[in-house]
Amino acid sequence: ILFATDDFFAPAENLIKSDSPCFKEREYTEFGKWMDGWETRRKRIPGHDWCVLRLGIQGVIRAFDVDVSYFTGDYAPRMSIQAANLEEEKLPEIPERGIRTGAAATPEEFEAIAELKSDDWSYLVPMTELKPGNPASGHNYFLVNSQQRWTHIRLNIFPDGGIARLRVLGTGQKDWTATDPKEHADLVAIAFGGVCVGFSSAKFGHPNNIIGVGEAKSMADGWETARRLDRPPILENDDNGILLVPGCEWAVFRLAHPGVITRIEIDTKYFKGNAPDSCKVDGCVLTTQEEEDMIKQKWILPAHKWKPLLPVTKLSPNQSHLFDSLTLELQDVITHARLTIVPDGGVSRLRLRGFPSSICLLRPREKPMMKFSVGFKANP
Repeated sequence: ILFATDDFFAPAENLIKSDSPCFKEREYTEFGKWMDGWETRRKRIPGHDWCVLRLGIQGVIRAFDVDVSYFTGDYAPRMSIQAANLEEEKLPEIPERGIRTGAAATPEEFEAIAELKSDDWSYLVPMTELKPGNPASGHNYFLVNSQQRWTHIRLNIFPDGGIARLRVLGTGQKDWTATDPKEHADLVAIAFGGVCVGFSSAKFGHPNNIIGVGEAKSMADGWETARRLDRPPILENDDNGILLVPGCEWAVFRLAHPGVITRIEIDTKYFKGNAPDSCKVDGCVLTTQEEEDMIKQKWILPAHKWKPLLPVTKLSPNQSHLFDSLTLELQDVITHARLTIVPDGGVSRLRLRGFPSSICLLRPREKPMMKFSVGFKANP
């Protein structure tokens, strides 16, 4: 949150809390009823309330969820949302907000935020009435029809009131034209547009988590499966120390950009008693239509389609593992990668670093004229 006109009853920072809103019937502050959201005072001056947010990542916005849960008698009756794509290095210095409950924006804060000219930003949602719904479920969904990249949004409420949560739903999108083709990039990062398009199990955490921004914050910020029920009663290892088990779990990712993977990082941080025994990584090339077909077929893809990037490799708990990519045809560009873990467990992060390809692979496969040669080396 960069700015809010007013935070009297509850600060705008509550809008972007990761957990769902809650209600504490007997909880009060010195300013009034404690509320788990953004709530402004009852306006007695001209105008309306609004706030400005910087998105966590640059990307394409598909929808908004404006949640007014528990604001049954004081929710904002109307709202609108504007957006802008701003260059970080050209942004003015915005004063830090600090503790805001009971406060309104100062003249200095109004002056600083005015440099962003947010009044002129594009409207993604025009002024619209909000519906309270049920006390514990006040979701208002709005679809967005825009292919532009956005970095900031402005939430307007008319004239005042409260909103519990604001969810900005979309996909990360990197400006690849501004990327040095000679520099490594994490081609599967969700911030750049990578996404999980299939998985076998996600009992305790979705695979999208492992391509998330920054380091994992806890086990909850990773991918974790249920324990497989087909585990043998007595476990045994092979000669290489790999567990001999019949089953595995997997997740398939569409890369943010087709490219050549040269470096793989698999992090089991926080998974101290539930890390996988081993893993492998494979890559393939799929068109958009082929991906759609594979999703319908639960990713039953012919084995010859997958090219090995990392062979079956032993993993350690609570540790980052770095590997050089291994493949028989490393000059091949890939569009999708599959992480397989044996027999089950959790992973906190997956990074697939390499070079983006300038060749569009949304059509049947064509061999790019690229040559790389690296060997396999495990770095504990």
